[in-house]
Amino acid sequence: MRIALMVIRLFLKAPYYLFRIWWCGKSSKISFEEAYWYIKMVTQKANRAGRVTIETYGIENLPEKDGFIFFPNHQGLFDVLVFLDSCPRPFSFVAKKEAGNIILLKQVMKALGAYAMDREDIRQSMKVIQKVADNVKQGKNFLIFPEGTRSRMGNKMLEFKGGSFKSAVKAKCPIVPCTLIDSFKPFDENSIRPVTVKLIYMPPMYYEEYKDMKTVEIASELKRRIEETMKTYL
Repeated sequence: MRIALMVIRLFLKAPYYLFRIWWCGKSSKISFEEAYWYIKMVTQKANRAGRVTIETYGIENLPEKDGFIFFPNHQGLFDVLVFLDSCPRPFSFVAKKEAGNIILLKQVMKALGAYAMDREDIRQSMKVIQKVADNVKQGKNFLIFPEGTRSRMGNKMLEFKGGSFKSAVKAKCPIVPCTLIDSFKPFDENSIRPVTVKLIYMPPMYYEEYKDMKTVEIASELKRRIEETMKTYL
């Protein structure tokens, strides 16, 4: 219902927005940064049209230099839109391969140079992990959901997968834990009532802190930190 509300309230502009996002992914003259800021603008308009408010905390925790990876809990289909609405630093993301077939999301992924991962194809997954690591080394930021799929349990989390952190280990980059609260409500609840979603950017883990940890240990530690933060903000 909320997606329908967004489309109805932006009906006259939606075709133009879709065309421009498609063109951002098609034209070599449009930079990644330019594409990001345009998609961010469209996202903010869509969220307002859908009666969604984003409350953001901890922006000051973001690393000074680009070349880091966000690792948030994964609550619902709205999660990426929370980051696009709030994040002051351009980023791309990794999604499951099925997302590459969804209209608009497909165009956004192309425009931002996002990667689709086939979790059942180990070879393809390893290629994506390496590509993300290479991109991060070159100063591009990424968003990866360590649960692998949305929890479908509201503000409760699934286990974090150690393999999700391989790109960060390969890139030796800062890991930025993020806590999403009530992000399942906008798209996963059949309602158009006003809703507020919280996003907390937490202090990063730098390579020196996690270099001697196994990826499963990193996963466990980040899950613990996010759970503690969620309890505080709930």
